[in-house]
Amino acid sequence: MSGLPAARRTVLKGAALAGAAGLGAAACSTDSKLGHAQTPTPTAPVELGSPDEVPVGGAKLYREQRVVVSCPAKGQYKAFSAQCTHAGCLLDKVEGNEGNCPCHGSRFDMTTGKALHGPATVPLPAVPVKVEGGRLVAGPDA
Repeated sequence: MSGLPAARRTVLKGAALAGAAGLGAAACSTDSKLGHAQTPTPTAPVELGSPDEVPVGGAKLYREQRVVVSCPAKGQYKAFSAQCTHAGCLLDKVEGNEGNCPCHGSRFDMTTGKALHGPATVPLPAVPVKVEGGRLVAGPDA
């Protein structure tokens, strides 16, 4: 590029930097549907344990299985991915019926999966869940 006039080199460098900055901003977009999530929901059925471990009117985080299960009424269960829809981080805790993402502070309603506090704007994906043989099972075919 040494044959280019100095002003043109400056413009080209600025354009390259602006493009790189745009890519960086897109990587942390608040409109992301799955952020950097690789597998936001189980790809095979996973056993979670006794249904009694999920409090009626509350929820339980199964961090290792990447699932959160709520129990709106005795014998009724709803499950959602525990992977934040903003940047793909795993939720770190459930307080009452709110799940917390430790990376950027997003909070989710554990009874609906809805994003309550950003930067996440997209709800957590629902995961099929059922009681089978006295155990909670989540994932496809559950």
